[in-house]
Amino acid sequence: MTSRKPTAPPTTSPATTRAESTPSPAGKPAQPPARTTSDAEVAAFIAKMKTLAPAKGDARGRLIFAMDATMSRAPTWDMALKLQGDMFSAVKEVGGLDVQLVYFRGMGECRASKWVSDPAALARLMTGVSCHGGLTQIGKVLAHALDECTKRKVNALVYVGDCMEEQVDRLCARAGELALLGVPVFLFQEGDDSKAQSAFREIARLTKGAYCRFDRGSAQQLRELLTAVAVYAAGGRKALAALSAERHGAGVRLLLEQLGPAGR
Repeated sequence: MTSRKPTAPPTTSPATTRAESTPSPAGKPAQPPARTTSDAEVAAFIAKMKTLAPAKGDARGRLIFAMDATMSRAPTWDMALKLQGDMFSAVKEVGGLDVQLVYFRGMGECRASKWVSDPAALARLMTGVSCHGGLTQIGKVLAHALDECTKRKVNALVYVGDCMEEQVDRLCARAGELALLGVPVFLFQEGDDSKAQSAFREIARLTKGAYCRFDRGSAQQLRELLTAVAVYAAGGRKALAALSAERHGAGVRLLLEQLGPAGR
């Protein structure tokens, strides 16, 4: 497939695009009730987190945060935005982290923001995004991350979505290229779509990243794990220890336990 770098969004809210030929979400087969993420899945996710190398010296960490903004995510969109906003607010005191927002929706619309260091600016940008009907464009997200790596090191890519409607082998080929550049991909799946789960797990495996599923029942857990990703990318183990002392989050404590000696 041909990948193009997403264009930067305007300073105001992104213009609405209509997907006239997009299949209705109502046409999708009903999914079984989502189950709560198990302790084993969370433990596995945390274990994989230690593969992410923190920023060193005076270099600022760089993290790409990508979202599926297609219509199937509309029912829980506000909840997801709140959790994602909390993620970046947690690193405000840590500093040292630049974040770029990437999202896709509608008929081929895929956009990337400028790199920002102010969590409030990113939160404002995210709240300007709404869901439009369309198919997934995960391949474009991975291609964009590869393009950013040619400019400067990217410490991690976080992706939040609920389904996958692309050729998985092509996605894995892109993921393999990111792996060669040392970019782990951390994938958070909303719901219980089996096709997406299989693809997300493989992308995580190839890039030495991690996969974790979430739903309304695991909102607090997702908040802690997202925060752990961002804080570790910004300040390493020391920053995570400070966050744990302040918030006592179970996700952060589990991560610290598996990071190894404090000298790392």
